[in-house]
Amino acid sequence: MSHEFKLTRRIEFAETDMAGIVHFANFYRMMEITEHAFFRSLGLSIHGHDPMSTTGWPRVRASCDFRAPLRFEDEVEIHLLVAEVRTRSIRYVFIFRRADDGTEVARGEVVTVCASVEKTTRKLTAVPIPDAVRAAIEPAPAALLGVSS
Repeated sequence: MSHEFKLTRRIEFAETDMAGIVHFANFYRMMEITEHAFFRSLGLSIHGHDPMSTTGWPRVRASCDFRAPLRFEDEVEIHLLVAEVRTRSIRYVFIFRRADDGTEVARGEVVTVCASVEKTTRKLTAVPIPDAVRAAIEPAPAALLGVSS
């Protein structure tokens, strides 16, 4: 079982604003990219299909605190930690660090709900997390999350 994943990537010019700093919205995009890579690293997909429905993980809450700027061509390490696994939802913490010096530049949190879209009615319904996903992930120890037990 896994409770963490790290992804390192270089900041692209298109991700920056006029001041040359990563635009805030791109942190949310990087959190989602890291979550998808985490699922793939476990041999899973974030998007499932069967004859009657499609399963996915819509966000119900997302936040990010920005602490220092990232700029074009900076390398950033995005550390995903599974903070909580509930019946139908997963809460992640994302810690963004500049790769060259380890400076924490941002910290985000995302809550996703496992949901199914019925193909004929398009009705979206929260469903229990599939057994394969539940068997592959676990919450990170509180010490990694910076929380006292």
